Amino acid sequence: LTSMLRRLRPLTLNGCPALSRGYSISEVEKLDDVILSYPAEGVAQLTLNNAKARNSLSSHMMRVLQTYMDHVNQERLVRVVILSANGPAFCAGHDLKEMRALREAEDRAGEYKRVFTQCSKLMQTVVMLSKPVIAQVEGIATAAGAQLVASCDMAIACEEKAKFATPGVNIGLFCSTPMVALSRNVPRKHAMEMLLTGTPITAKRAVDLGLANRAVPAERVGEETLEIAKIVASKSQAAVKYGKAAFYQQLEMPLEDAYSFCSEIMVENMLHHDAQEGVGAFIEKRAPVWTHQIES
Repeated sequence: LTSMLRRLRPLTLNGCPALSRGYSISEVEKLDDVILSYPAEGVAQLTLNNAKARNSLSSHMMRVLQTYMDHVNQERLVRVVILSANGPAFCAGHDLKEMRALREAEDRAGEYKRVFTQCSKLMQTVVMLSKPVIAQVEGIATAAGAQLVASCDMAIACEEKAKFATPGVNIGLFCSTPMVALSRNVPRKHAMEMLLTGTPITAKRAVDLGLANRAVPAERVGEETLEIAKIVASKSQAAVKYGKAAFYQQLEMPLEDAYSFCSEIMVENMLHHDAQEGVGAFIEKRAPVWTHQIES
């Protein structure tokens, strides 16, 4: 499968690897902006923990979250990541106070570009992380917060409290970068309705549109999210890692190219030890024993 990895197009942003470091892990572990925990075997949970600022994506918060994403991506024993938040807001998007303060910068355009580039890098990191990322949404997710949910591989939403919106148009700032993730989850006309009106949608509506997988009662959100994470963590890490990467890459290909590309991947996957073990276990009617190794 390592040769398969080489063929998967590496994610870069302005010539820089998308998984480059923000802060060091030792620095962010001393802070409480994001809390890292391990609720089950193979599962890491990153909890946004700045409820006072509605978990907004300030430059600092993005750097902290970027560092943690990079860290769990390298942790061998982590196979799934849950992204959750404390407080009434999952994430309120960019820090508007910070954005207003940047108007006083000498290179105002350059500073704004830096913030939006940093945010784009973070969102692409979530998409291209080698482990699936599940959003656990128990509050509002607006603008870049909705973008963060849309960038995750799955999302479980609280049916009473979760709401999603791209309200930038209400303040004269169209949600252009959130639109990138939103339009890859939600059908075109529904995405445009959210973008043009700024009107929030409920958790159940988010499920109907494809922005979330499930809307569940408040008391079951954490339990349901963890249950799904544990199911995914029980699968072969090699199969999941390369399957996720291939899924997003083939979406950008013409149909014939996508089939050709994925056929090659299935051949290499079939040669991997875990695939041989899985097929053997199925035939022999026993539970498979995964190596969780990427090497064939």
